[in-house]
Amino acid sequence: MRVVVFGYMTWGHRTLEAVLAAGHEVPLVATHPYSENPYETIFNDSVAELAAKHEIPMLVRHRADDDEVVDRIRAAQADAVVVANWRTWLPPAVFTLPRLGTLNVHDALLPAYAGFAPLNWALINGEPEVGVTAHMMNAEFDAGDIVLQRATAVRDEDTIVDLFDRTLGMFGPITVDALELLATGRTDWQPQDRTRASYFHRRSDEDNRIDWNWPARDIANLVRAQVDPYPNAWCLHEGRRLRVLAAGVTESPYGGTPGRIFIRDGDGGVVIVAGADARHGRNPGLVLRRVRTDDGHDLAAAEYFTRMGGYLT
Repeated sequence: MRVVVFGYMTWGHRTLEAVLAAGHEVPLVATHPYSENPYETIFNDSVAELAAKHEIPMLVRHRADDDEVVDRIRAAQADAVVVANWRTWLPPAVFTLPRLGTLNVHDALLPAYAGFAPLNWALINGEPEVGVTAHMMNAEFDAGDIVLQRATAVRDEDTIVDLFDRTLGMFGPITVDALELLATGRTDWQPQDRTRASYFHRRSDEDNRIDWNWPARDIANLVRAQVDPYPNAWCLHEGRRLRVLAAGVTESPYGGTPGRIFIRDGDGGVVIVAGADARHGRNPGLVLRRVRTDDGHDLAAAEYFTRMGGYLT
């Protein structure tokens, strides 16, 4: 088939690689320009460089809603368009052009976690599994009928990097398999249950600030959802930013005021009181294991907190 690819960062790179490796002809690639956004510099294998290597004509756009985009796709005589990590809305004038439609590949088990940073949000929320969905594009973000969906369990020790690696490995295969299904002429895809839909915004620095009123488990999930190379979860200690690199949840309850630096725990850990109702003394605490100071020093929590008492905010 003749497949136009819209892609960005490592997700788009892997998708374009898979489409080419499967023997499809790619007459056109569209990608975004380089961005300084911290979330867009982490896994940033270049779609533009891969397209140039294969001498594929290319469009570079923040938004693909102009007449030239429509004209170029029409001239490409595309059987299908594949979209992977395209960051802005595609208008109907674009996604309705190809003969077989436009296939979007999204790293979530839609209809939940449409939008941005779905793996981070899912891990923060303690979801038991994450995955990838290949769906037909319509006028709503990530809302079209599902062609294929594949899942992987979230293990207790998983970080965001583990989930990234496993779901990224699904992008190429699910794209190729979905294109094969499109080529059969089938159109009886599974509509999304919109009563189960959720849509998430881009993450920012403020989203990584620890709220000690959260339950300890939720804070621990935030920490593992923001491990390096992502921007880390953070709080303030004596007015200075403190990044949290590793944390866990205590087996015993700890009572008091959320954010209180309470007691040393095991080999290098420090317990912090957590939870909006911590005053009742029935909540587990959060064990800080490793922290990073604002000048870049990584320390065991017990090395950083040389005395107990005081508060994290």
